[in-house]
Amino acid sequence: MIGKPEILGRKLGLKFHNSALFTLALTHRSAGAKNNERLEFLGDAILGFVIAQQLYEQFPEASEGVLSRLRAGLVNQQSLAALARKLDLGNYLKLGSGELKSGGYRRDSILSDALEAIMGSIVLDQGVEVCRQWILKLFADDLAKLSLDNWQKDPKTRLQELMQSRQLELPEYTLVSLSGQNHAQLFKVQCRVAMLDQPCFGTGTSRKKAEQAAAEQAFAALHKEKS
Repeated sequence: MIGKPEILGRKLGLKFHNSALFTLALTHRSAGAKNNERLEFLGDAILGFVIAQQLYEQFPEASEGVLSRLRAGLVNQQSLAALARKLDLGNYLKLGSGELKSGGYRRDSILSDALEAIMGSIVLDQGVEVCRQWILKLFADDLAKLSLDNWQKDPKTRLQELMQSRQLELPEYTLVSLSGQNHAQLFKVQCRVAMLDQPCFGTGTSRKKAEQAAAEQAFAALHKEKS
């Protein structure tokens, strides 16, 4: 830990009743048995709920699938790490000597976990409502930028646009199997994407639906790899 926790607390607009909780939130497991893992677990839960509720209210016409994709775009390791960097969080982390030498204070996983641990510490110290308000303030800019235009596009279109934006080959769809009677056929389609080592599969009552399902799986896999 380079900076003092109380300095970071002031920067974040936080004043803890129990300052030990905040210090614990900044302590990585490499620094000892008393670390921020349990607080990170709690913070992850409250963050997911707060963002889900906000999206539910902000986009009353959005389907469950769209809301899930919106939340995944906001709450993931990479986006949390980016927010942590804006807060200069890495300079306040307590790391073991190994992580310190290897630059752990720059690692996405460590930064994102610490940010969620801070959320968990706020819940314990000041309650859910204070934590909710702090999270919404933290995500205010990102929430304001959200639009349903892209997220309401079908999975194949979104996946194709993602590949085009990265100047990569377009997804390749292959029919793997067709089963069932004519009135109840089940199509299975394979989707291969340049950035994934393994193909993704989808099934549906038509080839189009199976391709959409496979594209959805590929899009989710790409997002997981990115996070």
